[in-house]
Amino acid sequence: MHKDKEKKTNAMRIVEQEKVDYNVYHYAWKEDALDAIHVADELKLPPEQIFKTLVAVGDKHGVLVGVIPSHLELDLKKLAKASGNKRVEMLHLKELEKTTGYIRGGCSPVGMKKSYPTYVGQEIDSIDEILISAGRRGTQMGLAPADFLKVTGATVCDITKEE
Repeated sequence: MHKDKEKKTNAMRIVEQEKVDYNVYHYAWKEDALDAIHVADELKLPPEQIFKTLVAVGDKHGVLVGVIPSHLELDLKKLAKASGNKRVEMLHLKELEKTTGYIRGGCSPVGMKKSYPTYVGQEIDSIDEILISAGRRGTQMGLAPADFLKVTGATVCDITKEE
């Protein structure tokens, strides 16, 4: 489980407040390799287990969050349909920290500045532990899928396509 001496992130504190067990994973990160595939390589885990957090904006409902396996691509048309929007586009990177409180490579679906509607790829149903950013570069949290859904309130849906 987690270590008491671990410098906790806001995301970790929220998970603990929900009385959810989680594992902490650390990895070496580089500014030029912040993608989730790099995380999978560093942790020597399958890319299907590492989920990336992508922030988008819908034309009707505003900011929303997509959480998908690292080896897949977010399908904006499917996300629009799932979220009740006609069109969805990615949030501009320069807006990420102001909108979520997180920086690229350390954006967690847990503990954003505001609670945004969250959609997770249906691939979550086929794994035992989902790894998400713990809210800091170099740190991931591993949760049971049911606990991830409890903490985020995410909707499970088909929002991916092959890269």
